[in-house]
Amino acid sequence: MAGNQRRRAARTTNKKGAVVGSGGQRRKQLKGKGPTPRAADRVGHPAARRNRGDAGGDTAGGRAGQGASRGSQGGRRSGAKASTELVAGRNSVLEALRTGVPATVLHVGSRMESDDRVRESIALATEAGIAVMESPRGELDRMTDGAVHQGLVLAVPPYDYAHPDDLMSQQLPGVPLVVALDGITDPRNLGAIVRSAGAFGAHGVVVPARRSAGMTAAAWKTSAGAAARIPVAQATNLTRALEAYRKAGFFVIGLDADGDVQLPGLELADQPLVVVVGSEGKGLSRLVRETCDQIVSIPMAAVTESLNAGIATAVTLYEIARVRTR
Repeated sequence: MAGNQRRRAARTTNKKGAVVGSGGQRRKQLKGKGPTPRAADRVGHPAARRNRGDAGGDTAGGRAGQGASRGSQGGRRSGAKASTELVAGRNSVLEALRTGVPATVLHVGSRMESDDRVRESIALATEAGIAVMESPRGELDRMTDGAVHQGLVLAVPPYDYAHPDDLMSQQLPGVPLVVALDGITDPRNLGAIVRSAGAFGAHGVVVPARRSAGMTAAAWKTSAGAAARIPVAQATNLTRALEAYRKAGFFVIGLDADGDVQLPGLELADQPLVVVVGSEGKGLSRLVRETCDQIVSIPMAAVTESLNAGIATAVTLYEIARVRTR
């Protein structure tokens, strides 16, 4: 009975005396809340975290291990914010610190057995002004996704890429010389090319934002310190960047085994140049090849296979430097 009385008491009547149920009183509460927000606007959704740059990803090589790294490839996805790269393992960390790879934090496992590599790593990090933090083994396991870190993990911040236009500056000494990479996916090749660019007077290197190696710790190490002096620029669209260089007065030459001219006969060597290097397997892409003013080949013995990208770049830059210093 008490329940029926409460239900009757909850009812009201309208002006005509008709009984109005409780649903009429809650009409405002039943109003729609509008369209469903986009995934990127929903708090906690993975797309929203990616937009804020909170989510990191593994490198193309998968999990980080000794001699490997974890993190982004220098912001390979267009519009994505790069995450910190992690170098794991005593040998890898020590080598990175010896070659001056820029880092922010050296994580050292607590209560772990120390050796010469650990002591030298701590000394080098301290000397370079890198923070040294003692971290529990479980935390290092989580950071490296369970890889073999041996108690040492080095955090390397994302590389600060230049803009391709920065390499057009007339304030740079000498005749402008830029190296552009088309489809180079091995960071060690990128590092070797940056090293050659520094050795033979190039003003910088341009890499595409997608499907290309980035300036990871591996690339920095291979550059043997040249990455600290030679800017690496990132182009959203390599073909458009090359067209912009042409409009600025540069000649664009591409390296390929089936070239229009051979390297010793390169008459454009003393002009403002962009040297485009393709991948070893596919060479220059069609659009990039069509953008080039000349396709240049390196003469080789018939029995010799094609040179890898790093060596081909070094040979070409040497010849250009030789012509320019005559």
